[in-house]
Amino acid sequence: MNIESLREFCLSFPHVTEDIKWGKDLCFSVGGKMFCASGMDKAEGQISFKCTPEKFAELTEREGIIPAPYVARYHWISVEDPKALDEEEFEDLISKSYLLVFENLPLKDRKSLRKS
Repeated sequence: MNIESLREFCLSFPHVTEDIKWGKDLCFSVGGKMFCASGMDKAEGQISFKCTPEKFAELTEREGIIPAPYVARYHWISVEDPKALDEEEFEDLISKSYLLVFENLPLKDRKSLRKS
């Protein structure tokens, strides 16, 4: 998944914002909480996202996928090799990351987002 298709896919979810953090990472958030990030310093940048503890354990066993630096304890993975996942898997996992983050927002924030 390249940066353009990642951006298009992430922005298709309701209430998503994007910004640049740490000077070089394109980050996607819902309710102010990040659910996906990608390095912009390579053509096929590293993509990181949140997953369930079970999926985290499964994915980090694959070649080209590592626990995400600094946030692995929150079950974030980092896909270093874009061939480690096919397009359908990327989309499924990023969709689930979005839902995990959205569902963990405080109730008042979720209600507020749904109204807007």
